[in-house]
Amino acid sequence: MLQVTPNIACAHFGSANVNVRNVEDGDNSQYADQANCGRTRSRSLYSSEETKYSTGNTDKDRSHIRPRSRSFYVCDTDDAGTADDGKRNTKVTGKLLIKSHKGKSSKWASEELPGNKESLKGVSMMTISKVDNWEISSSSGMKYSQYVDWEKIDPEAAICYRKILSSDHYELKAMGRTGFWSMPHTLRSKAYQHIIHSIESTSTSADVITYHGLVGRIFGEFQTSTHPLPKFMENGEIPRFCLNKAGLNAVKRILICINHHFPDVSFCPILSALVSLLLHFSEDEAQCFHSISSLLSYTDPFKHYIDRTFLTSHASCMIFGDLANKYCRGIWKLIASSHQNLFEFYSDWIMWIFADLPFAYAIRVLDVYLMEGYKVLYCVALALLSLYKVSMSSRVPHVDDFRQDMKNFVQNVGRHSTIDSLFQRAFSIQLPTRKELTYLFNANKDALIHKDIHNKSSFQDMGFRAFSSSVVTETEMRVVWAWIPERFALFSPVQLFATNVHGRSLSSFYSRVEGQDPTVLLLKTADEEICGAFLSSDWAQKNCDEKGFKFFGTGECFVFTLRPGVERYQRTVLQISGMSDKCSLMSTHVDRPTGVSQNQRCKFASFCTDSNIKFMAGDDETLFIGGDGGHALHLQADLSAGCSEHCDTFESPPLCRGCFKIQSLEVWGIQHSLSVPSLLSQ
Repeated sequence: MLQVTPNIACAHFGSANVNVRNVEDGDNSQYADQANCGRTRSRSLYSSEETKYSTGNTDKDRSHIRPRSRSFYVCDTDDAGTADDGKRNTKVTGKLLIKSHKGKSSKWASEELPGNKESLKGVSMMTISKVDNWEISSSSGMKYSQYVDWEKIDPEAAICYRKILSSDHYELKAMGRTGFWSMPHTLRSKAYQHIIHSIESTSTSADVITYHGLVGRIFGEFQTSTHPLPKFMENGEIPRFCLNKAGLNAVKRILICINHHFPDVSFCPILSALVSLLLHFSEDEAQCFHSISSLLSYTDPFKHYIDRTFLTSHASCMIFGDLANKYCRGIWKLIASSHQNLFEFYSDWIMWIFADLPFAYAIRVLDVYLMEGYKVLYCVALALLSLYKVSMSSRVPHVDDFRQDMKNFVQNVGRHSTIDSLFQRAFSIQLPTRKELTYLFNANKDALIHKDIHNKSSFQDMGFRAFSSSVVTETEMRVVWAWIPERFALFSPVQLFATNVHGRSLSSFYSRVEGQDPTVLLLKTADEEICGAFLSSDWAQKNCDEKGFKFFGTGECFVFTLRPGVERYQRTVLQISGMSDKCSLMSTHVDRPTGVSQNQRCKFASFCTDSNIKFMAGDDETLFIGGDGGHALHLQADLSAGCSEHCDTFESPPLCRGCFKIQSLEVWGIQHSLSVPSLLSQ
């Protein structure tokens, strides 16, 4: 009998107690259990066959030859794996059950959880099974053999890796977008380690020690253990991708350790998916834990990786809602036609990427995400949304649940686009700068805090119960409120000005609305046409000097029609309201026409030819909305008439039939104590 003690190098391959024994006929029962519990024979890295552990194996059972490797993208199909409907998520919550094993019923029946059983009722739990072979240092197969010079076996991959090491950030960014390190599998693993090293806040060795300490303290002996579901997981699903049963158990352990090590991470639905993806390319659990810890701890003010709370996750979701309304025009129509909640549909956006995309697509997104951070996720999600819009436009009447339909679409996105085509579509979108997105992110957080929204239970749909208008119906106002930026849509509308209450004059108009931003202007013509504008800036900025009218505003401004047709028009380049440098950038002058009467002004509305962007301008005699190539709206001083024409500012056609008479006009503000004092409400 020869017993080989594992050395330090063997740790890469797991807790491998290599025992080579010549078992003779006779009483060798003392070795039976050890033989059965030893490490099973190595399998192919990409095999979807799960290792079976049983105490009843015979010599004949162990004499089977090694199975051939199966497809890289075939997932496990055991009880906890892929179901008949093709879902790859594994549910880890459930009732606490004690399995009865043949021949060991008394032993297993006696293994119970410590503490009061009654306290566990109603608590979602995560169970790590004893029958699964797991060691915290077990290798994912990345190194294969420590004795092989892999540069000689695969010199091309070695050259690629040296190129990765010598590249700067912008070169690595381009490599990630083109899939430079996609193959072989080990090259992507090394590339990830290199990228993580550049953003890590603590050393790998420190996190490895931390992880081993957490595992020893939380799990103790290697046995069946059940733990409360980590609080940051929205549900009990873990995207499995190509992980086997041991890999799934490893994900559970890492998530539980993260829950203990980062107590401030209270809401993060994507964390389980990120752990699952990174584990495919990690040497062991400790390295995967280090990678996730580095992403969670990254503190660049203009670049982040993971939202840690409901507040920050919801603020990011609000950004996506604003971007989707701007860059995927028309999607709201398709969903609103079925009376389904648009924001609930958008709330799944990040799960489309990390939980629903096929593995081959998800890892390509992971390539660019590690290099570029959160911003790139907006691009990919918008590209998916635009593809979905095309695919479902002809089958809207047959879609009962758009959230589930979108999930199914993303899971089968390969039928509609290759990953390279998806990236081409995604990176052709001109998003706001990181500085602008950060400003919007913080503004969204402030709005949520002011609304006292800190978790799902505190989130309430904004009501219109007391809404009353002479211009629009409640339903039409809901449509307008769905268009405005999400941070403002959290609050109810409050009427600031109405011609049937405050009279028909611009001076009265300005006196009621100056000091308020943003505002929504609504007007109804004598022909029952209804149009309007969302105006992001305060009318107090209006100024007319010897140079002419001073235009101001931001790219969040838009114009719209409600009758006879419903449509919104807005520039595709987003500029955020409230940024101090934007007001100066967006202020432009236009010569004021001379010798033009009030009646002629309507016909002279296209005098503005300045190529700069012009959103809003006015004085005591006139008011302009839009000014490039024509005015979207031009109102006279007595608010009795106006005109509308094609406007390049908003890329809009005439909102009404040329010149029109105003039947009624209203201006609405935001019921927000920081922007709308209570004395202004009617």
